[in-house]
Order: sequence, then structure tokens, then C-alpha cells
Amino acid sequence: MKLHLTKPLVVFDLETTGLDLVKDRIIQISYIKVMPDGKEERGNYIVNPECYILPAITQLTGISNEDVKDKPTFKQLAKTLCDKFTGCDFAGFNSNHFDVPLLAEEFLRAGIDFDFSKCRLIDAQTIFHKMERRNLAAAYKFYCGRKMEDDFEAHRADQDTEATYRVLQAELDRYTEACQRELGEDPEGRVLQNDMDCLAEFSRVNRNVDFAGRIVWSEVKDAKGNIVTDKDGNPVMTEYFNFGKYKGKPVTEVLQKDTGYYAWVMNSDFTYNTKQVLTRIKLRGM
Repeated sequence: MKLHLTKPLVVFDLETTGLDLVKDRIIQISYIKVMPDGKEERGNYIVNPECYILPAITQLTGISNEDVKDKPTFKQLAKTLCDKFTGCDFAGFNSNHFDVPLLAEEFLRAGIDFDFSKCRLIDAQTIFHKMERRNLAAAYKFYCGRKMEDDFEAHRADQDTEATYRVLQAELDRYTEACQRELGEDPEGRVLQNDMDCLAEFSRVNRNVDFAGRIVWSEVKDAKGNIVTDKDGNPVMTEYFNFGKYKGKPVTEVLQKDTGYYAWVMNSDFTYNTKQVLTRIKLRGM
């Protein structure tokens, strides 16, 4: 199914030196930028992480220290990628949990304040897990009717990106009311709207404000512990700390009462994105 887009969608995947958002780095980034008119632009970069790639990572991805030694660093690519990605939404497979947070870290390390909070983030894995609960290879077999190993080379970002794009399109084909009825399924709760707002909301699995979950959205409560609502009866939400001695406390309240806490966070081993989010909240309060 052709995606119904109101702005460009970047379907992307990363290969990295590991899974630590603070310490690990990108070694490959691949993307398909899909335009609202259906045109597609592809990009694929091998990246010099400026650190040692472990043999286990080379065995998994096929990317070695020799492969990256003459490649550009992420900092050298950052301006180009920022220009390509500005004004886009993002989609991937497990992207909301890992790829987007790590990409945000790399941009910030390169001195680029790329604001993912303005983007709709669509995770084909979350959609798949909520609907079928499997992995990318199983998703490809289930939705596309073929074995992934017959069509793609495993653990390569460009290959996984292509597979993810096909899975997302096939998910939208499958979860229409007409298709569900044709399959003999009750369409109640099993229909996806071909709309990026709806898909982004469906991909959401937590209330994190920052990607690491150090700050979360929660309902505002009055002095009696009752949830405060707006004029439409919806709960009023604000940012709360989700760690340390101020866990469960509103961020703005803490920053006002303990003026040194912001400096402590900024000088501690938190992700750049957590510090970025905290700084925005602090500046908003000023």
C-alpha cells in the first residue's frame, strides 16, 4: 500500500558498535526518504566511529575496522544528514527504542540540535508486536510471504531498511477493514489508519519525554491528589523526573527549588538527549 504522507517519511536503520546510547557509535546508516508524491530517495553510508569495532560486531554486521578507516565520521556527515532529514517523520524497526535515540545522540555530539520532538516516530516493530509479536525476519515472512534470507543479507542496515519499508507497506495493506474481513477476522481493533499521526501514536509504548526515560509525562495532581483536567476533561500532563531522589516530582518544581540539580545532571553521565530535554524545560520556565 502506498503510504499516505503529509510530509516526507525517512525509513532508516543503523548498524552500531554496540547498544550503549552513551558510549557506542554508528558504523552504518541507511535510509529511504519517501516523499508525499511517492518518490523515493535512498542513502547509505558506512561511517568511521572513531573507535574500535569489536570482532563480534564485525561478525554480526560484516563491517570491520579496515572497512571504516577511510570513511567519513558522523560529524562530517551530520550537516548533510540534517539537511536531508529536516521536516521529515521517521520510521524504522525497533527505531523508537534504539535507532532514533542513538541518532539523536550522534547529532548532538556533532553539535547539531536536531529536534526529534517535532517528528512523528513510527516503529514497524511496535506495530508488528502489538499485532503479531515476532521479529523482523518473521514479520517479513508473515507480511511479505517470503523468507527474508532469500531476499536480503542479514544484519546490513541497507538490507534491513529495505525489508522494513516493505513490512510497513504490507502492514497497512493487511490491516484494512476489507482485508481483515476477507481473512475471516473481526476487524474490531485490527485496522490501521494510513495516517502518520495514527501510526506514530500506535508506535508509542511509553510516556518518555527523553529517549532514555529519565523524564516522563504524567498527570498533574492538585493538593488533594486529584488529577487536574482541562476544559475538555482530558488530564493535564507535565514532565516528571523518573530517577533519583526526585523521582515522581515535577521537573519544573525541582528546578525551581533545587537550583543546583540542573548543573549536576548536566555534568553527570546522562545522554545528550536527556540533557537537551532538561535544558528545554528549564528555558521554557524562564
